[in-house]
Amino acid sequence: MSIAAEEVPATNERKSGPVSRWTRMRLGEDAAMRWVFILSATIVSVIIFTLIFFVGYQGTQTFREVSLSSFFFSLDWTPSEGRFGAFPFFFSTMVLTLLSVLLSLPIALGGAVFMAKVAPQWMREILRPVTDLFVGIPSVVYGFIGMTVIVPFLHKLFPSTVGYGILPAAIILAVMIMPTILSISEDAIRSLPVRLEEASLALGATRWQTIWKVLLPASRPGVITAIILGMGRAIGETMAVFMVIGNSPQMPKSLLDSTTVLTTAIVKDMPSTFYGTAWNNALYLMALMLLLISLALIIGIRVLAKRSEVK
Repeated sequence: MSIAAEEVPATNERKSGPVSRWTRMRLGEDAAMRWVFILSATIVSVIIFTLIFFVGYQGTQTFREVSLSSFFFSLDWTPSEGRFGAFPFFFSTMVLTLLSVLLSLPIALGGAVFMAKVAPQWMREILRPVTDLFVGIPSVVYGFIGMTVIVPFLHKLFPSTVGYGILPAAIILAVMIMPTILSISEDAIRSLPVRLEEASLALGATRWQTIWKVLLPASRPGVITAIILGMGRAIGETMAVFMVIGNSPQMPKSLLDSTTVLTTAIVKDMPSTFYGTAWNNALYLMALMLLLISLALIIGIRVLAKRSEVK
């Protein structure tokens, strides 16, 4: 009995030794990965805040030589004469963004409903990858197609115009943001509980009434998120818009008047300026406005997602 009693602690010690070393090794790896993640998040945060600080500081230097009201509300953009009225750029940017969303939303939302609730599984497996392919097409390709196809077509349709302006840019942007709105809207519709559709059909509603009055209202937060993300891409797009909008620093009087938006104004004028001049600082200020608009859209998505959480 004494020999058996002495062997038991030794056996337990031999078993607990490897387990303890394995546990310490795993805890060490977890601690190391935790610090790696913390360091990565810190680096990303520092880069973002440094970028915001630099662009913001450089942009606000504009107001040393240009008044705030002159920059935001004047229509005269003549940098060579010291006039930096950027209101036409802000106005054209908002009109272009809203028009592109209005052109894209009906088609994208209809496609999302079709792929989520109408198309059979085999068709969805084909359409979804094809839709996602649009995202990978370079923006310069869209711009080239717009410049060689859409602009000449609009010129033939309206001979009194050249064909450049907000309308061709909005058509191009509508095609570019359509996959984003379609994909996120489809995911929002497909994620709805099946009981909503079954209850509506059980009450005697038709398939269309169920989609229009039950599924779409229930998926509204996801659809709004898709629209906001589409707006974010439309606001930040440069090359495709640059090739078809005409790039004249003037207030557009129609959708086919040559004009300039914030992104194209920065791209067009930045090579002609010197760092630290009022002209250069004004371009940085426009970049700051784009950055703040993007941040506002992101915050809007966060707030919307939080409010739409099921509690």
